[in-house]
Amino acid sequence: MGDLLRQGSQWLEQQRSAHCSSQVTYRRGAQEQSLSATFGRTQYEVQDDFGLVVAAHVTDFLVAAADFAPVFGEPQAGDQVVADGVVHEVMSLGNQGHWRWSDPYRTTMRIHTKEVDTA
Repeated sequence: MGDLLRQGSQWLEQQRSAHCSSQVTYRRGAQEQSLSATFGRTQYEVQDDFGLVVAAHVTDFLVAAADFAPVFGEPQAGDQVVADGVVHEVMSLGNQGHWRWSDPYRTTMRIHTKEVDTA
């Protein structure tokens, strides 16, 4: 019998990609790729120079590593995601980085972005 948790995670990734995602365009310089992505959100807090804690959120895009990694490797700060006519730029969340794995089996990447323009 195989690893049931891994198989379940892979099945869920397939379902997310097939039924809970939209087509977006991922850009790095002149290179572009259409990907299936699910919109997400990450809340975070930052402390300013005066000790005031500011809470904010960023828009995340969840993408299948199998679709993303062969073309781009890992997301890089400054890359762009165009979704629903809005341009989002990949950004770092301080010590959290600009992306992270969304599952323990590294099948889904969660990419942190901020809205910067309209397409």
